[in-house]
Amino acid sequence: MSIPEDSSVQVISLYRAEDKIHARAVHGWFAAWRWGLVWFTQLLFYGLPWLEWNARQAMLFDLGARRFYIFGLVLYPQDFIYLTALLMISAYALFLFTAVAGRLWCGYACPQTVYTEIFMWVEKLFEGDRQARIKLDKAPWSFNKLWRKAGKQTAWIATGLWTGFTFVGYFTPIRQLAGEVLAFGLGPWEAFWILFYGFATYGNAGYMREQVCKYMCPYARFQSAMFDKDTLIISYDAERGEPRGSRSKKADPKALGLGSCIDCTLCVQVCPTGIDIRQGLQYECIGCAACIDVCNDVMDKMSYPRGLIRYDTENGLSQHLSRLQLVRRMFRPRVLIYGSILLLVCVAMAVSLAMREPVRMDVVRDRASLARLVEDGMVENLYRVQLMNATEQEQRVSLSVQGLPGLRLRDATVVTLAPAEAKWVTLALRLAPEAAQAAGSGVHKIEFLLTREGPEAQAGPHEKSSFVVPR
Repeated sequence: MSIPEDSSVQVISLYRAEDKIHARAVHGWFAAWRWGLVWFTQLLFYGLPWLEWNARQAMLFDLGARRFYIFGLVLYPQDFIYLTALLMISAYALFLFTAVAGRLWCGYACPQTVYTEIFMWVEKLFEGDRQARIKLDKAPWSFNKLWRKAGKQTAWIATGLWTGFTFVGYFTPIRQLAGEVLAFGLGPWEAFWILFYGFATYGNAGYMREQVCKYMCPYARFQSAMFDKDTLIISYDAERGEPRGSRSKKADPKALGLGSCIDCTLCVQVCPTGIDIRQGLQYECIGCAACIDVCNDVMDKMSYPRGLIRYDTENGLSQHLSRLQLVRRMFRPRVLIYGSILLLVCVAMAVSLAMREPVRMDVVRDRASLARLVEDGMVENLYRVQLMNATEQEQRVSLSVQGLPGLRLRDATVVTLAPAEAKWVTLALRLAPEAAQAAGSGVHKIEFLLTREGPEAQAGPHEKSSFVVPR
């Protein structure tokens, strides 16, 4: 049965394509801070894999060998607790900075912000600033447009690939990786991750830009849970700025019944997410402070006091608080709690690393047999012991056991470990018949002891296990 068409019914698409944002370049105090952090973070990211430490790469996460090298620190999968502590430090630092000063991470150090800043700089280099880019996008294809677009794309792709190459260089020795790239001898995983990470950088920083912050990043959605009325945010002083309107530089705004805002819309033009901060705090605001820089420039040109758009708090705006009062309100319970937990985790991690054993030991019972009788009626249990040298010096260690009278190692065991070497050793423990009868059948708790040999001989870690005496 056919359904009659109803001319009064209209189909409305809920999808609306995003308009391309041509953010204007901005200069100022906060822009200098942002570019300073771009240089700092990228020098670290691109430079660290090339540093040498003890004839190896200083920062290398060798997943194949299950070892992480961080300068003089050698970590094994058993050191996963440090990764947990590092994640806790990152999380509480984010909570603390956000509670105090809003989205500092987003505006200055987030990789999406940093690479978008770099890609926008490249775009400006080839296509000019905002008006020139708008004009170029609207112009028909010509040689001028072609070489500018091609140059930008080439630079973007090269930046993305170099970023992907550097990322993989944290997991594969980067000098070896460079040789493989030059010889076209990359393995499938290295090739995949270089292309994947490079493409993600190219796509996110070149095209997605503000849409990553608005639609993909979860942080923008739950940041309000960390904000309160004493959190510093980028604020428009509506009491001072309204009513807004254009006027001559020589005109008296009070005589015209106007506020300080001249409605130049430059604060909107420089915003990388395209919002109007004069409409109040919005979740799209990444806290980059570009609007503060450009507004201060306008205030200077108009000979008005700076700070129409500034870092301030809701209470600061409504109660006209001074800077000193803002600082005092910074030390509120949630900030103190975040700061205390952050300090506690940092201290605990530092103490733990300082007291970390240079040689570690894991004991695993042999799963094939719990216990067996060998020559002379002795009871024997088998174990596999993993020894891990967490230093970059050769270590010589000896193993012993305690916890059950008469229990001994079948063979004298002294093991030499090369720098950062992990080795499995099979051990057999034996108990004489008389001692076994005295101990009785069942499971008995024992303890393996490790002792470092050499001029700096000292007791190492202990590892608990069990010895089984059959009936």
